[in-house]
Amino acid sequence: MTLAHVDPLATHGPLRRGYVGFLRTPPGRWTAINIAARVDPWLLRRTNGRFGMGLMLPSALLETTGAKSGQPRACPVLYFHDGDEVILVGSSFGREKDPAWAHNLRAHPDCVLGEQPFHAAVIEDEAERERIWGLADRVYPGYADYRARTAATGRVIKLFRLTPARP
Repeated sequence: MTLAHVDPLATHGPLRRGYVGFLRTPPGRWTAINIAARVDPWLLRRTNGRFGMGLMLPSALLETTGAKSGQPRACPVLYFHDGDEVILVGSSFGREKDPAWAHNLRAHPDCVLGEQPFHAAVIEDEAERERIWGLADRVYPGYADYRARTAATGRVIKLFRLTPARP
């Protein structure tokens, strides 16, 4: 299956905007953390990546290698494209700690997203981070909420650039 191209500059209809509005509420956030994150790996595998709890949001199954265990790990993530590269936001719904997959990517940057191999790198340059945040907010406006939550804890959300792996 080919990873669907996600243009962060695309415009979205009222149904998607309503869904995103729900996800930005406390019940929506609770649903995403407690239900979608557990159901999505199964759904994405069973539907070959065509359907997940994200519904209208661009999600795919990220496969990493455990930072400590070295074992394969899989979790659903939102993503979008920046040219030929893919961007992942390590928001963890605005919680105090980075998501486990972010630790895994830093320890083992080779990964698979939507059945395609990539090499991951953290985006460190502040000007580039600002540009990417502008794109990320267009894909999912809830990222602004997550940045506000993490700023209160002192955590800086990591942004990852995935470059297609060479055969």
